[in-house]
Amino acid sequence: MFAPTPVETMTFAQREIFVKRDDLIHPDFSGNKARKFQYFLEKECPEITKLVGYGSAQANSLHSLAVLAKMRGWQLDYYVDHIANYLQQNPQGNYLAALDNGANIIEKPEHVTESLDSYVTELANSALDNELYIPEGGRCEYAAIGLEQLGQQILDWMHEKHYSTLNLFLPSGTGTTALFLQRFFKIKRLEHEALPEVNVLTCSCVGGDDYLRLQFNQLSENALHHPRIISNGNKYHFGKLKRECYEMWQRVCASGIEFELLYDPVGFIMLEHFLTQSSTVDNIDNTAPLMYLHQGGVLGNPSMLARYHRKYQAK
Repeated sequence: MFAPTPVETMTFAQREIFVKRDDLIHPDFSGNKARKFQYFLEKECPEITKLVGYGSAQANSLHSLAVLAKMRGWQLDYYVDHIANYLQQNPQGNYLAALDNGANIIEKPEHVTESLDSYVTELANSALDNELYIPEGGRCEYAAIGLEQLGQQILDWMHEKHYSTLNLFLPSGTGTTALFLQRFFKIKRLEHEALPEVNVLTCSCVGGDDYLRLQFNQLSENALHHPRIISNGNKYHFGKLKRECYEMWQRVCASGIEFELLYDPVGFIMLEHFLTQSSTVDNIDNTAPLMYLHQGGVLGNPSMLARYHRKYQAK
């Protein structure tokens, strides 16, 4: 079990907010991926010699899985749609860190027309006994183990600080982290009514709000387990460079805490919208104490900064 990560404060939208520094779990194994993969770090798997995952060549999960495999003495085979020529010629960020940790990064064969998800799922269906397949981004029930420990850390912190309610905000990709945290808090409070109330708030950074709701339903059909999605009405395409995202990243990093450049800028844009609305938004009191969950991922910043520089250097 990981030691509790610190909680710091920063000023945002003329408010003091708390930041749960889950990016500080471990130098190489941090953030939500460390929580999601914690089960596989602790579980005895004597028969496993190979870990198989898939996603983007710059995904946080690629680096985390590479570190996990190295820690366990396993080989990592990680499948991607493609590796950009620029990245191959200038390895950096999560891609470079994964290579340094011994990852075997495999491009999907050109003749394969099906999606990467379908392709790897077919491989998983014929997996050997020594192979362990991990869904993209750790989107599986096993992820709940580490995330429930994170949830308990937050409840312990609230008890120490004498808070009876808290809004916990984090940006989402598949929504796995947000949903398992909300489920944990709801179940704990049903078991013990005297426990503090935690409202998990999130926003969509991949595919829009409807996509995120679909992901929630696939993980749990119980609507009580679904986090509240907040939005300013704009849709942000994953990985697409927007000047307002870069400017927001600069603003929040000026607090002295480095955030990552893919999810956090969208998260803070949506959070600012939420905090500057009327005091109650969708029955959630936005004047209640608020904690931002820092999920790591800053290793990918150099490659994102290079992309921003290439796009905006002449402007």
